[in-house]
Amino acid sequence: MNEVIICEKPKSAEKIAKALSSKAKKNVFNKKVKYWTLERDGKDITVLSAVGHLYSLTPDNPKDKVYFDLHWAPLFEIDKKYKNYTKDYVRAIKKYAKDADSYIHACDYDIEGTLIGYHALKYGCGDDALKKSSRMKFSTLTKKDIVEAYENRIPIDRHQVDSGVARHILDFYFGVNISKALMKSVSAAKKRFLKLSAGRVQTPTLSILVDREKEIKKFVPKPYWLIKALLDGEIEADHVDGKIFDKTRAEEIFSNCENSDAAVDKIKYSNSTTKPPVPFNLGGLQSEAYNVFGFSPKKTQTIAQSLYTAGYTSYPRTSSQKLPESLDFKSIFLQLSKNSEFRTHISALPAKLKPNEGKKEDAAHPAIHPTGILPDKLDKDELKIYELIVYRFISVFFEAATFETMSTTLDIGGEKFKFRRRRVTHKGWLEHYPFKKIDNEEFPDVKEGDSIIVKEIVSEEKETKPPARYNQASLIKELEKRELGTKATRADIIDKLYDRKYITGNKIEVNQLGENIIDTLSEYCSNLTSEELTRDFENKLEGIDNDKATRESVVAEGEKEVKVILGDIDKNKVKIGSQIYDAYQESNIVGKCKCGGNLVKKYSPKNKSTFVGCSNYPDCKATYSVPKGANFLKKTCKTCGLPIISFGKPRQHACLDPNCGKENTKPREMKVVGVCPSCGKELIKRSGRYGEFVGCRGFPKCRFTCSLDELKDKVQ
Repeated sequence: MNEVIICEKPKSAEKIAKALSSKAKKNVFNKKVKYWTLERDGKDITVLSAVGHLYSLTPDNPKDKVYFDLHWAPLFEIDKKYKNYTKDYVRAIKKYAKDADSYIHACDYDIEGTLIGYHALKYGCGDDALKKSSRMKFSTLTKKDIVEAYENRIPIDRHQVDSGVARHILDFYFGVNISKALMKSVSAAKKRFLKLSAGRVQTPTLSILVDREKEIKKFVPKPYWLIKALLDGEIEADHVDGKIFDKTRAEEIFSNCENSDAAVDKIKYSNSTTKPPVPFNLGGLQSEAYNVFGFSPKKTQTIAQSLYTAGYTSYPRTSSQKLPESLDFKSIFLQLSKNSEFRTHISALPAKLKPNEGKKEDAAHPAIHPTGILPDKLDKDELKIYELIVYRFISVFFEAATFETMSTTLDIGGEKFKFRRRRVTHKGWLEHYPFKKIDNEEFPDVKEGDSIIVKEIVSEEKETKPPARYNQASLIKELEKRELGTKATRADIIDKLYDRKYITGNKIEVNQLGENIIDTLSEYCSNLTSEELTRDFENKLEGIDNDKATRESVVAEGEKEVKVILGDIDKNKVKIGSQIYDAYQESNIVGKCKCGGNLVKKYSPKNKSTFVGCSNYPDCKATYSVPKGANFLKKTCKTCGLPIISFGKPRQHACLDPNCGKENTKPREMKVVGVCPSCGKELIKRSGRYGEFVGCRGFPKCRFTCSLDELKDKVQ
């Protein structure tokens, strides 16, 4: 009897094959694609792998003006850049999965994983494959979980399949059709090609950022004063009024307090507790990794997926903040204790292992947790995420931390001041989670009725600040709160906004193009920027999962909405195209040319490179090459007034004009370490403001740089 198992990635296939048989044999198809064969329970089993999605949507007739008639086709036929990457995997599945007696879908248990396996079975394994298929459901790639999932297979969830198919169709309808319409509007208005994108979730996300951008721009700062008293014993007390917006009142307080000592009016002691954190879901992990390490949500998600595939942690794309009782906590801790650093904390665990859990649940997977298998080798970033997951998992089992707070009220010249100190009375979980800073302040030795010498009264004039910009982690939280996107797609949506150059910076700033796109779409087709529309479709997609809606009804409604939006764009295409293109031009201005024109960032399709040219071309032919990956800084060269750019790795700063060079970082060390792969001149080890790096002696004409760690790979 022949059985075929379809997995999502090659590493998953290897883990599953070896878990099912210690004698699993590795084979290679066409010198590229690994697959596994083994025997179990009298069956000859072949374990095959996809590499993510092997099939994608494409229009039935590419010549149509709008695409609503779609079909699934191999990815390598649709996008040539995937040809060599996916073609052999499709061929391997077609060759070795044909006419098996049974099939097992063993891809990740989420919507995307379900679709990957479903399409591999439907289009790669033959017409009858789905009728003879079952599903493995697991949350870790440990031998125990894999064997248990194999022996307790379930039917493929057709509701999950329909929900996934509907989501992909909706995203195609909104993304491809509307992006195409916007690009055509630019072409109609300006006879120019401009690559634009819009999307069902992408556009409302950009709209959130634009709203914040407008709040910041409209914000008018107001002056206020803070009155502080610096007391003997390193005590700093604040006036009880806090921010004082009346200058006369601030001056009055300052005057009343002069030449007076502080009388301790009242001291109040109170106790408080801080519960342990809850287990990580994907959003929580992304937020914590950003706050602790500065990792982008996309980077964290990629590393977490890698740790899961390697068998070290559980499936990361989960909403759950709960750890099921079926998890063998003691066994996991026993294995983790083989690491001496983990053992120090695990040995202090309470006898009864009851985790502190959050409210959020996920029917598919538990919260993210270590499997107990210790990694053989991780790079430094993988190790950071792994340890973050392990220490969070350990800390949720400890008791709360307790604090004592001293709140003191003072009288200085008839004015009330206060200070507050807090100290830890029991560290609890804080002792076992090294990523949380413990504030432990000393209590001053004072009592009610005491007099304290006032060293100085300080009046600080400040201004109110605008709302803070979103960073990637806070934007993920905002999208989660507003129920936009899914746990698996939010990081990709943010990445796409950066890729399309609508937003920049760690503290996210929307450029003129991004802001204008939202303003234009809000004016002419507001449905596309509407959170309500997007949220409504998310609820309907979930309804397919819950058997409250059908794939056909949701797709039909999506088509109807897109046609309305396309009609609005078509009626106003010249206005829309003009506004968007003008904003694009403005967003690419990087400075002023010596002739008085604007310096504009442009792209050369012929050379596949970015350069800067003058808006007065052809009267002014000033052009400047731009190194790959360069950023334009908000400052100019002191010598010539041109923009300063940052480029290279590690980053260095230089004038846009390579012949100026007055603002270039000057090397302090000139040691030849190799030959430049770009121009053939000597590579010099340099020491600049950002640390040591390697640069070409031909600088500034050749701007090749790399880090010392990359030197070997770069010059081979």
